[in-house]
Amino acid sequence: MIVLAIDTCLAACQAALVDGARTIAQAREPMMRGHQERLAPMVRELMETARAPFGVLERIGVTVGPGSFTGLRVGLAFAKGLGLALGRPCVGVGTLQALALDAEPRGPCAALIDAGRGRVFVQMFDAGEALTGPDILSLGEALARLVEVFPLGDFTLAGPGAPLVAEAWPAARRAAAEAPDPVVVARLAAIGPATPATPLYLRPADAIPKAQRAAC
Repeated sequence: MIVLAIDTCLAACQAALVDGARTIAQAREPMMRGHQERLAPMVRELMETARAPFGVLERIGVTVGPGSFTGLRVGLAFAKGLGLALGRPCVGVGTLQALALDAEPRGPCAALIDAGRGRVFVQMFDAGEALTGPDILSLGEALARLVEVFPLGDFTLAGPGAPLVAEAWPAARRAAAEAPDPVVVARLAAIGPATPATPLYLRPADAIPKAQRAAC
């Protein structure tokens, strides 16, 4: 299955074109802002590099969060628009699942993303299968969850939030990638159900709409 994967949830704008186990092309640019301006040209350049028309795509995969509100909306809107234009399914992939599967495809793993204000987005996996749902926890709560799920301490800490709890687990393996591998996103999208992609929000937006500010 030929899948185009898009990720703009964290500190990068990236895409990958994958056919089964073969990676045809991929692109990645680290950035905290500017995903909206860069994503469409990046995807066009990727397809041109691969010499592949958009019509060959069978699925569009996109990370749906948790992550940056603006980033995930940019990626999701682009992916859904492309899927609609091509008549192809747009499949959502959890950012934490992609981080975990990339870091530890065969064993226990905790994927973490810094959520700010002393909190982390966290989810536990074993060989890529979810052991818990995605959650937003304080650092203390996250440590307690790790003890509960992995009492023996034999696991991998994955994702950009891993350093926040790593000191408490000196024996744990670390894979503190700043963003998920888009090739992994593509492969997860290929095997996931072809249900419409929807954003995964685990916290309210930091920005308050003008109408709400006026009412405060």
